[in-house]
Amino acid sequence: MKIRFLDHVAIPVSDLKRSIRWYEEILGLERRYEREWGDYPAMLCAGETCVALIYPPNDSPNPGEGPEIDRVPDRHVAFNTDLEGFHEAVREIRMKGIPFTYDDHGISLSIYFFDPDNHWIEITTFDLPAGRKAGEPETRVTGEES
Repeated sequence: MKIRFLDHVAIPVSDLKRSIRWYEEILGLERRYEREWGDYPAMLCAGETCVALIYPPNDSPNPGEGPEIDRVPDRHVAFNTDLEGFHEAVREIRMKGIPFTYDDHGISLSIYFFDPDNHWIEITTFDLPAGRKAGEPETRVTGEES
């Protein structure tokens, strides 16, 4: 079996319209397959990768971890961008007043924040700042870089 790319990640939501709007406005995702599937699931996509918003949620447990983390959350959806897009994301998230956690993974930079249903969202880039090599000392995030 040869896997080409991650197609989608399905997550339960408590308010479908609010979540669709959030993913469109905050992450800039595009709604797809509405004519074919309606709202079950509501598919929001960037390129070939999608998030399937499931409403009503099924009975599967979905434990949250709370706002303070000291490690990468196990359950999250990650979106990749270039370094310029990463810094733009930091600025936009700050401007919109959304709390986030920054992590320098050595080979990538990430921010994590909650969507309206407390699912962890990650914005990540493997494009390191100019002159920095993977594994070198951490970079602080300010959102002012370009």
